[in-house]
Amino acid sequence: MDYVTLQPSNKPTVSQQAQIDRKYGMFIHFGINTFNDTEWSNGKLPIESYNPPIIDADGWIKNAYEAGMNYVILITKHHDGFCLFDTKYTDYGVNHSKNETDVVLEVAKACRKYGVKLWLYYSLWDRHEKCYKDDEKYVDYMCSQLTELLGGKYGEIVEVWFDGGWDKKADKWNIPKLYDLVHRFQPNCVCAVNVTIGYTWCKKSLRKFLPEKYKEGMPIRYFPSDFRLWDPNFTREDDPKLYKHDGKLYYMPFEATICLRNMRNWFWDTKYTKDRLVSTDFVVDKYNLLVGSQNTLVVNVAPNIYGKQEQEDVDRLMEIADKLGIRRKWQGE
Repeated sequence: MDYVTLQPSNKPTVSQQAQIDRKYGMFIHFGINTFNDTEWSNGKLPIESYNPPIIDADGWIKNAYEAGMNYVILITKHHDGFCLFDTKYTDYGVNHSKNETDVVLEVAKACRKYGVKLWLYYSLWDRHEKCYKDDEKYVDYMCSQLTELLGGKYGEIVEVWFDGGWDKKADKWNIPKLYDLVHRFQPNCVCAVNVTIGYTWCKKSLRKFLPEKYKEGMPIRYFPSDFRLWDPNFTREDDPKLYKHDGKLYYMPFEATICLRNMRNWFWDTKYTKDRLVSTDFVVDKYNLLVGSQNTLVVNVAPNIYGKQEQEDVDRLMEIADKLGIRRKWQGE
């Protein structure tokens, strides 16, 4: 069977152009780390520790809508392997926790209500799953979970954001198979693997392939990918869009991702509200840079242990929206 793959082009596909047109979105990092005062964990945190009293998915998405954002990216599984959706392939997830709410489903419902598009983050790296070191079995495991996520239960998914590829050599992930699965279930979806451009994951490569240093024709590390990622970095104003694989050039926009707190504060922790908020002018400037160069910007706003986003974060989002002239008021029920 031939895999669905990315075709050489010097202009965006319909799906890539739709991505570019969405411009601005919200990243939502939430999971077992939220309840253990940590950014990354090793897959051994007790499942009982995940215990939000509510999941205010409606509030999260309403905040995104009113802040002028057109999509959200939700963590479905971080590097720790803990799943925020009902899955039958692991017992390390919400359906085995004290609060069994399928967070992905609640966010999907809220996205439909507010007309906000849904993107899903899924970590390739999994520090909990027992079959992880068996590359073939683990790829099958991922395909099973991605089928759960993309097979229709959660409706339209317009992007899949893969992360953690650095933990194995690029060819161990079977990206062509994952890309094919994504596009067969969700034909209008785009997907990519973080740190998309470059040869190998090493310090020399990291310095050479920073997004602000991208040049046309640089190699695609994870092929096929529909766009480029490297959080939390930014491109320059004359960001090139054509990158090379197997001697052919492919059009690839860039998605920049930042945190509203302290630039790298992805998950809420006990010091979260003491960390500085990124300035309104900084986000406005980056919005104009990214959107003006046919790229996109995502701002991470982490819900707390009570399942809600911090009011100071919401206020800053609205300040940004007011300055950009994109703020909206929800008129529905």
